[in-house]
Amino acid sequence: MATRKLKNILVTGGCGFIGSNFINYLFGESATGSAAFQDAEFSGRVINVDSLTYAGNTENLSAVQQKFGGSRYIFEHADICDRAAMERVFRQYDIDTVIHFAAESHVDRCILDPEVFVRTNIMGTYTLLETARCYWGTSLAAARDDVLFHHISTDEVYGSLGPEGYFTEETRYDPRSPYSASKASSDHLVMAYHHTFGLPITLSNCTNNYGPYQFPEKLIPLMILNMQEGKNLPVYGEGKNIRDWIYVEDHNRAVWQIVQEGRSGEKYNIGGENEWQNIVLLDKLITITAAETELSEEKIRSTITHVKDRPGHDARYAIDCSKIKKELRWERKMTFEEGLTMTVRWYLQHPDWVRHVLSGEYRSWIEKNYKER
Repeated sequence: MATRKLKNILVTGGCGFIGSNFINYLFGESATGSAAFQDAEFSGRVINVDSLTYAGNTENLSAVQQKFGGSRYIFEHADICDRAAMERVFRQYDIDTVIHFAAESHVDRCILDPEVFVRTNIMGTYTLLETARCYWGTSLAAARDDVLFHHISTDEVYGSLGPEGYFTEETRYDPRSPYSASKASSDHLVMAYHHTFGLPITLSNCTNNYGPYQFPEKLIPLMILNMQEGKNLPVYGEGKNIRDWIYVEDHNRAVWQIVQEGRSGEKYNIGGENEWQNIVLLDKLITITAAETELSEEKIRSTITHVKDRPGHDARYAIDCSKIKKELRWERKMTFEEGLTMTVRWYLQHPDWVRHVLSGEYRSWIEKNYKER
């Protein structure tokens, strides 16, 4: 299978959790030390566009900035909904590849303020697609194989599973929250631009990610930090909702593989094949965190607090990722136990990063929205 020749890669949302881990992985600054560029012929540039909302943090890429800033890595503080700014970025850096991570992603926030999800996830994606189409001059009559728009999406667009079965690339979309509906809309836009305008695209739908640099409103970092601070551990309902988990670098290796070799117009599911009830996952986190901190497991478990369940809380997600495994030879490398241990250690060993992101806005939001039943 031919490998695409990439020159100037635009990464959107590159200061967020998954995006920053992706850029760190490209340049060999990931937690595992792996480097995508060591295994690929690439001498171009990575241009990171991020509007730096509450979850965007330039500190996530400080090592990359120090070593490669101004030459192979460039940061642009801009909003993907700003058409003029996106057109300038495309022209200035002669963008030939878009890897689109930027999105509002926290389901709890979408219940309280859906509008920002519609703006960023739908209108932002539209703005990027239209900018790429015009700059690259694509059409059904003028197909190109030297440019690519890769869109990162979620398994939540498929809705909720029962106790059996898996999401495949052919599963009917059935979003249940404003977040998943906005991502489903952006997925459809991406595919429509391929079929209507000949835009070369690939699309991936991934399961729950975990790892370094995740903003601590999400389950795993929230629980780790609350344990460390002796706070309650809020669990929605009975904690029996099931999620499939993947270490963030395994996800990003899959994205890189798709960008290099994925077939234009195709979508690929990325999963960890690693399902856990939330309450069982929490039990594992407690055991690991207690061992790493010498805190009492019994004392930590006494702080588990069941809170009112989230509206529209999907029962189970599980991904069938056989397509990407077969066609692109991707396999996850990190076991769940290894990944959780690395993640716990990372948060415990980076107190300055944690302190910087724990703003007053974040604390007040958590206190307001995780109320005891």
